[in-house]
Amino acid sequence: MEANEEGISRDGIIERWIYRLKLHFLVAIGEYVQLFIDTVKATLWRPPKLRIILKLMYNIGVASLAVVAITGFFTGLVLAAQSFYQLDNKGLSGITGLMVGKAMITELGPILTAFMVTGRVGAAICAELGTMRVTEQIDALQSMAVNPNRFLVAPRFIAGMFMMPLLTLFSMVMGIFGGYLISVYFFDMSPGAYFDPMPNHITLFDFFNGSVKAFFFGILIMTISCYKGMKTSGGAEGVGRNTTNSVVICYIAILCSNFFLTIALNSLHKEIARIFS
Repeated sequence: MEANEEGISRDGIIERWIYRLKLHFLVAIGEYVQLFIDTVKATLWRPPKLRIILKLMYNIGVASLAVVAITGFFTGLVLAAQSFYQLDNKGLSGITGLMVGKAMITELGPILTAFMVTGRVGAAICAELGTMRVTEQIDALQSMAVNPNRFLVAPRFIAGMFMMPLLTLFSMVMGIFGGYLISVYFFDMSPGAYFDPMPNHITLFDFFNGSVKAFFFGILIMTISCYKGMKTSGGAEGVGRNTTNSVVICYIAILCSNFFLTIALNSLHKEIARIFS
């Protein structure tokens, strides 16, 4: 078995590297959970000033309307076009609107909105807090007995938690509107044929499903971005590295949590329907 100059085998080096990776992952999870708990405590015990929250709600929500509108609108266009092309020769083109509405409300609206907010807002938050960390501004706050989680994280946490469902609702509307335009004015469907199946097959649970997902996605985006920003080190290079990592981690967390939320929400819906049936 090959060994390096210190007498450690190659397998031993790999095992040590895997051990350090696991330890680093567990430490990061623990620090993230601690930041989340501290942020919730700071939010409930001494909420941040309303003017700070409103400013952040504008930056996160209103300033993101354009990119969310474009994303939702063109997603609706593509969904309607693909649905019509696949269903028309089978005589099922009448459910084009239903497919667009169902997909936008339950899945694509929350997911794509979360991706856009991550790229636009999450990266900016991580870079901002990372710059504050490497320039020792956060250390200065701590030296003045100011809780950084309450002063920096909690306002972003509250703003993102409330604005994500609203942005998702806007994305849903734009997607359905985009599908309507191409279906009616390009494929010559009647407006009634596009909208009529929706009330019968799209329920309040579908809106609840999409809203709950958006709510949790907002929490994930804000807390992960803030955590990575607060843990930045290594100067300007570290800021760029952690910003990139935060976006990638947010994307993975959104996709993984979307699966578990889908299973949990639909299981809950079936159980409630069984109880009241």
